[in-house]
Amino acid sequence: MYDYEEHGGTKVSSRELNVDEHAVIKTLVMEDEAAKPLIVLMHGDCKVSTKELARQFGCKKSSVTPETANRHTGFWSVVPAVWHQEKNADCIEKTILDLPLIYINGGRRGYLVGVHPHDLMRALEPKVVESR
Repeated sequence: MYDYEEHGGTKVSSRELNVDEHAVIKTLVMEDEAAKPLIVLMHGDCKVSTKELARQFGCKKSSVTPETANRHTGFWSVVPAVWHQEKNADCIEKTILDLPLIYINGGRRGYLVGVHPHDLMRALEPKVVESR
């Protein structure tokens, strides 16, 4: 647990927990051209190529905004990877699986849990993508 900082992102999480920002995993809620949600797990210090992600999922485009996250999850920011019984992360950046331990949102602001990425794979069964 740490004191959540509005708009601080993974940089603050990594600083407060004294871990590498690359191991802090952000959960992004994107959507395709039909407004279907796409939940993406990415390194905290990396950006997602929406064009590459759309290509890998066979859609024309993908986009991400706070409004998108709120519309699909009820969260404005800090979306947990497991946010609903029926909807979990759709994809995970391939290089996350190379890390020995990752830190991911545990369901509320300022609360990250450390897990082995392969345990997360078993629990969520996301598609492995190269999205950067």
